[in-house]
Amino acid sequence: MFKQLILVLRSALFYVGYVLATIVMSFIFILLFPLMSPRRRHGFAAAWCKSILGWLRLICGVNYEITGTDNLLEQPAVYLSNHQSSWETLLFYSLIFPISPILKMELLKIPFWGWALRLLKPIAIDRSKPREAARSLLLQGERRLNEGNSIIIFPEGTRSEPGTIRKFSRGGASLALAADVPIVPIVHNAGYTWPARQFIKYPGTVSVVVGQTIQINGRSVNELTETVEQWTREQFVSR
Repeated sequence: MFKQLILVLRSALFYVGYVLATIVMSFIFILLFPLMSPRRRHGFAAAWCKSILGWLRLICGVNYEITGTDNLLEQPAVYLSNHQSSWETLLFYSLIFPISPILKMELLKIPFWGWALRLLKPIAIDRSKPREAARSLLLQGERRLNEGNSIIIFPEGTRSEPGTIRKFSRGGASLALAADVPIVPIVHNAGYTWPARQFIKYPGTVSVVVGQTIQINGRSVNELTETVEQWTREQFVSR
């Protein structure tokens, strides 16, 4: 009971700092971003994400270790990762540079934070309209890749429970083929420390693996999707 209370208090303290930092940084983003180049904007956002991860480590004891950072590319690419929590979004924004995340359109309507987020040129989709969302992903995604940004996609479509991998959608592979860029797979187990839809954050070390580049030459959408999903499942089981 006492340990659970400590976890609740530590998580509450983390969220207090998280929310306050987000409000302050949103104001700064809105004021300064119009004066910054796109690359400097991403650098500023990456620094904020690193600070939140540091705050999480300090207050809640959530660390992480990354294997395969040498597989990260300097050229634009489509990164495909499993999805378990909000933690990986913070990590990827601080790890892959520059990057355009895919997010729900309604997030851009959040006062201040959503306005600042819009300046980072994310790919906003309406998940209530799957076909329209798929077309939007291809159009916006190809545009961002041509601008020099990488794209991070969660092919499971939604957050999964720790220890599970959902079937992958083909959107990421379709985008890579359309834009003629490579795919880089990533797998992690963040759900054990930051469970989806739960308030409490649990101390521990998140394991992150960045896989080798998957070239798209002469391969179909189905083949690429199956290759990434199989690699993800194999890595997941071995962890």
